[in-house]
Amino acid sequence: MEAFLKEAKASSRILSTVSGADKNRILREMAAALRANTEEILKANALDMADAETNNLAASLKDRLFLDADRVDAMAVAIEEIAALKEPVGRVLDGWITEEGLKIEKVTVPIGVIGIIYESRPNVTSDTAALSFKSSNVCVLKGGKEAQHSNEAIAKVLQGVLKANDLPEALISLIPDASREGVAKLIKMDKYVDLIVPRGGEGLIRYVSENASVPVVKHDKGQCHTYIDKDANIPNAIAIAVNAKVQRPGVCNAMETLLVDAAIAEEVLPQLKAAFDDAHTELKGCALTQKTIDVAPATDEDYDTEYLANILNIKVVEGVNGAIDHIVRFGSGHSEAIITENITTAETFLNGVDAAAVYVNASTRFTDGGAFGFGAEVGISTNKLHARGPMGIEGLTTYKFKIYGSGQIR
Repeated sequence: MEAFLKEAKASSRILSTVSGADKNRILREMAAALRANTEEILKANALDMADAETNNLAASLKDRLFLDADRVDAMAVAIEEIAALKEPVGRVLDGWITEEGLKIEKVTVPIGVIGIIYESRPNVTSDTAALSFKSSNVCVLKGGKEAQHSNEAIAKVLQGVLKANDLPEALISLIPDASREGVAKLIKMDKYVDLIVPRGGEGLIRYVSENASVPVVKHDKGQCHTYIDKDANIPNAIAIAVNAKVQRPGVCNAMETLLVDAAIAEEVLPQLKAAFDDAHTELKGCALTQKTIDVAPATDEDYDTEYLANILNIKVVEGVNGAIDHIVRFGSGHSEAIITENITTAETFLNGVDAAAVYVNASTRFTDGGAFGFGAEVGISTNKLHARGPMGIEGLTTYKFKIYGSGQIR
């Protein structure tokens, strides 16, 4: 592991010499290579899907794991979008001249070597590799064993493009030891690794956060809520709520708990139940919800669970402040939404909820690097320092100060 990471660190110096124009050209070549190798990637994915069936992998994880020609093309499109973004490195963020005549510039630079730990989704391999390359960072990737064949096939394609351009394959590589012991070593290698981004289950996030000596940007669980206010447009509210839960339940920006204003609960809950029954959603509810519609009881443990499945909690609350109180207690700082036509209430929610993304009259499903215009994302950070929310190329840079003098001493 140490020799592998030492090589990755050394390769970062080579990447720093590659111009923005060349990086963009190489990224476009990577996109073309993915399309050209679709058949090989799908063969590798079929092996993973077969293993998933044998191992009874959860339906939500199978959905994340599965690739077809359209999904491979979407991976290529994401790389092309990343190539089209403005150059993130070398931007002057600020500049000034001190009393002593020193000219100071604050300039963006890459972070260095980024370790990315993720599960199930093979597209993360290409997305994070492209974002890292665009921002002149080296990435070392640790995908889940359930996607091993897919990840290896994708990485091989990307490394082939690097090799064709006389660049080291170490710029984009899968760690040689993908076991738990390998992860334990990776997160301690602060001599060679500058940042760890863990994406996965609650247990993985906790383990990395508690044991890493490398700085960590967490992609924590998505305990997302939607609050339907008494001043909501009801048809819009129902459509948004159904989308937030049902469109793709197994992702981190899907809603897990629906909050309903007590003032409209009797009116809207039967309509919501009908809509969610049509979508085959399993519903759980608080005591007040159960008085109006037939649902299973919801417990505090349920409100704290990221289902990643077509299961939804419903909680009746006393107005916007009741909604905020519930989110303060159970939210994970990911994405929260209010449905209302009352501007004052909307602002109360926007200002009172502490999350990376807070929506008015829109689905939480939009918390995504692609939807935000970043091309893709390394993760959705629930940290407050350095990066927050969808973490695109700007989140993969830091800065340094360049100081120009003319002989000043102190």
